[in-house]
Amino acid sequence: MSNTFGECFRVLTFGESHGRAVGVVIDGVRPGLDFDITAIQQDLDRRRPGQNPLVSPRPEKDRIEVLSGVFQGKTLGTPIALLVPNTDQDAEAYKALRDVFRPGHADYTVLKKYGIRDHRGGGRSSGRETVARVAAGALAKTELAKQAIHIRAYTVQVGTVKARRIDPDEIEQNPLRCPDKKAAKKMEEMIRACRSEGDSVGGIVEVVARGVPSGLGDPVFRKLDAEIAGALMSIGGVKGVEIGKGFQAALMRGSDHNDQMGRGGFKTNHAGGILGGISTGQEIRARIAVKPTPSIEKEQATIDVLGRERRISVSGRHDVCICPRIVPVAEAMMALVLYDALLSQRNIEETAGDLECLRGQIDSVDHRLIQLLVERGRISQAVGRWKKQRGLAIRDRRRETDMVEQRARWAEELGLSGEIIRRLFPHVLKTSRQIQEK
Repeated sequence: MSNTFGECFRVLTFGESHGRAVGVVIDGVRPGLDFDITAIQQDLDRRRPGQNPLVSPRPEKDRIEVLSGVFQGKTLGTPIALLVPNTDQDAEAYKALRDVFRPGHADYTVLKKYGIRDHRGGGRSSGRETVARVAAGALAKTELAKQAIHIRAYTVQVGTVKARRIDPDEIEQNPLRCPDKKAAKKMEEMIRACRSEGDSVGGIVEVVARGVPSGLGDPVFRKLDAEIAGALMSIGGVKGVEIGKGFQAALMRGSDHNDQMGRGGFKTNHAGGILGGISTGQEIRARIAVKPTPSIEKEQATIDVLGRERRISVSGRHDVCICPRIVPVAEAMMALVLYDALLSQRNIEETAGDLECLRGQIDSVDHRLIQLLVERGRISQAVGRWKKQRGLAIRDRRRETDMVEQRARWAEELGLSGEIIRRLFPHVLKTSRQIQEK
């Protein structure tokens, strides 16, 4: 019944909105990995209701419990079962809706498919199911971060209000998770206005993955962009997905949309980091269109299970706009796709991992290194011209010292010995000086 996701990193979610709990079983996790339950709880806290006045006031704490697959902080290689109890269900609020189909909800379609439905809060179709996705996604994000792959989502539009700037430091500083402080205030005003009218509002969330290596994904049926689009579209409330320029690409010419290349790599990223279903090594950028929350107090027309026309008003503890709480869910689904693709690629590389294949991979890496050095040299020439025009000295010993230490820190953050960089980088700087002097 389509409750599983992934090929190498497999996720099965379970539970209903007003059942005893929701949870996830994760299979395909390698043994011996550090299991960071704190990181999982932090993402659940970002998703949970009751965190600020703009979201559903249902006071769920969403405390994660580990049932299996972890021992003394390490993964065992066996299925990991995670559980989040439902502690504040209010099934009484749904008694009046037992035999009525709520407009915009899955009540009608679920009954038509299964012949039975849990009317309490939407049951399996509720946004509460995303607790399980966020828990699994947090584990995937932790493993991706070890490969210097980082994912960030944020609200860029609520109704007609759009973010005009992207300030990463602002995202978690306002309840909308909007990277534009001024826009966030206008979004909040719009949400409050909709609430006072008994209505709801939709919006757009952008999710960006940085540090993704080239080569992930497949060229035909498991295209990386198709997998990402499917994963994001599977989130309840999402009605549209675009990657890169998306629908704007339909208005462009090939000469504008094509991501041309030079010695330094791609000059633009209209494709959103994916070409032919395979990652290019650029940042992957996607946007999702989030519909207005269907549970609204405004009276609406519908029918009941006997086909009789009815008028209903849906009261209760509902979000007016679900964009802020969809942000961690979008990150989780992007992480699940990328980590699964990364593991799949590793399987390919291990299968073809003879000496010649490994040497070929080294050759490929060295070629990219040389390309980057050529690009660095080109920039150094421009720096040299600039300095000579202004009569400045070519060498700045203090800056060189700072640069070496900074790059050593970068290396250590990526798991490489900083001492290697301290030995290697002075040679790079010496070459740069020679280029500038010429």
